[in-house]
Amino acid sequence: MDIQPHLIASCIRQDRKAEYELYKLSYSYLMGICLRYAKDRDTASEMLNMGYMKILKNLSSYKPEIPFKAWIRKIMVNTLIDEYRKNKRERENLTYVEQYYDSSDFSEVNEAVSRMDFSAILDHINALPDATRKVFNLFAIDGYSHKEIGELLGISEGTSKWHLNAARQKLKEQIAQQQFSNYNTTSNEF
Repeated sequence: MDIQPHLIASCIRQDRKAEYELYKLSYSYLMGICLRYAKDRDTASEMLNMGYMKILKNLSSYKPEIPFKAWIRKIMVNTLIDEYRKNKRERENLTYVEQYYDSSDFSEVNEAVSRMDFSAILDHINALPDATRKVFNLFAIDGYSHKEIGELLGISEGTSKWHLNAARQKLKEQIAQQQFSNYNTTSNEF
């Protein structure tokens, strides 16, 4: 994604063509972020548009010494988190677990994951419960610490760790099940 300073300046002046050009240039990157957090493509599109509006609204505060890609990513992730906070029904379903037992079971790299394509991995992540998926994305993909996740989502660090552990376990089970299904399919062909 190559965003030129003159395009940003035009967007700040509210040039609609420039805003559309910025949207086209950043769409796939931002949609990738949204798809990790949303259950379906329609919700991801809605979140993308809300985040893009915040990007345009705050574009005048952008500092050129910060990489633009990192700046819009932070706004998009914060938009997704804000929307998560607003959804009370989802928040009521959070399970608060204060104890987390560290497990080394997940330190091995599974060969199956290296053979999977992006859409299959995304499908497995999207199958996780909402709160668990958000914690997994924030920790494993976006690099937030458990303390930061706890502050962002209004949960304890222990609960964040529990959700990450639950996500890892569920993903491990899903991948194992897929491998078992693939093995049975190929062995039945002979």
